[in-house]
Amino acid sequence: MKISAIFPRLFKPETKGLADPSTDLLALFGLLPTATGVSISAQTALNIPAVASAIKVISEAAACLDVMVKEVAADGTETDAGAHPVLSFLRGSANDWTSGFELIRDLVIDALSDDRGGLVYVNRAGSGVAELIRYRSGVVTVDLDQNTGEPFYKINNRSVAAADMIHLRAPFGKAPLTLAREAIGVAFVLSRHAANLFGKGARPSGALTFPQGMGEASIKKAIAAWKLTHEADGESGKTAILYDGAGFSPFTFTSTDAQFLENRKFQILEIARAFRVPPSMLFDLDRATWGNTEQLGREFLTYCLEPWLRALEGALSRALFSGSERGRFVIRFDRDDMTRADLQTRAASINSLIASKVINSNTGRDWLGLPPREGGEVFENPNITTPDKQPPANPPEVPPNAA
Repeated sequence: MKISAIFPRLFKPETKGLADPSTDLLALFGLLPTATGVSISAQTALNIPAVASAIKVISEAAACLDVMVKEVAADGTETDAGAHPVLSFLRGSANDWTSGFELIRDLVIDALSDDRGGLVYVNRAGSGVAELIRYRSGVVTVDLDQNTGEPFYKINNRSVAAADMIHLRAPFGKAPLTLAREAIGVAFVLSRHAANLFGKGARPSGALTFPQGMGEASIKKAIAAWKLTHEADGESGKTAILYDGAGFSPFTFTSTDAQFLENRKFQILEIARAFRVPPSMLFDLDRATWGNTEQLGREFLTYCLEPWLRALEGALSRALFSGSERGRFVIRFDRDDMTRADLQTRAASINSLIASKVINSNTGRDWLGLPPREGGEVFENPNITTPDKQPPANPPEVPPNAA
């Protein structure tokens, strides 16, 4: 006899359907239920300005950096490989309708907002790359081996080799948007409450009170007079006339209402923490000063953008190079644009390095984007070095008995 027959109530199966979906079923459709009672999707989350700003600042910063192909020597040093064929897809056009900038930007956006990560199909022609295609959400499916975590890809139920997929994955196997769904849900509820408060008057300013025994006709007249003098378009602010002893009791704001703005500002900090973005980059400038803004920018590069760039370099290098090229060539993003100081500071630093003979003049000119000059390969201190004086062609004769 089956155990379920002995204890039918203990083993009663639980069924879920579209009328009463489970959490996993909601997640399948891109909906993330939260404790606030609202389900957050990627599109809903982007309606929160702080979320949209965080995703844009990370993805666009990564896409704006210059892409290079480096050749790795036997000793591990990297040198510029020049015009490698894959650069045309990352700097120029990835395909007939997508530029390289848009491809990298959208790849990072997908990794920030979708648990599957950013996915791009590498369409090959012979031994080379023909185009890079980013399919819309839901077209590409990813299944993971339960033991090793090896991914298996399908495009419209057609199996695709892992070597032909650029896959940018977020930490923990979850997108930051998913991990921050509770904070985003609170921000969404606060934003919706503000819209109702100021748009539809969700919080009444007070209540009309009527004495006992007041007739229905008098109540209707009092309500109509109130609407006419206070709720009609362009009629607010007029003197209210009440009937038969009706009164008005105004509502006062509680401490929570008075701190509503503080609550909304705190959610910006929560979202900034989730995406590892300095609050000043989400335009929360309460703690930003002239002295720490540059430092916050460096922290953004070091602790937020750099891990994504490392993962992006690895994903691109793994999929874009052939088997014989892997390990020999790597893709790198130039971080100099993010760390570059103002011209006066850069000029002082370059002059100091040249004077101490750490670099030569042509190296400093290259850092400034200037062409080399003749004689610039010499290591010298221009502040104290003077050209050697040539002896005259006909030196004057000195008398033998001159002092």
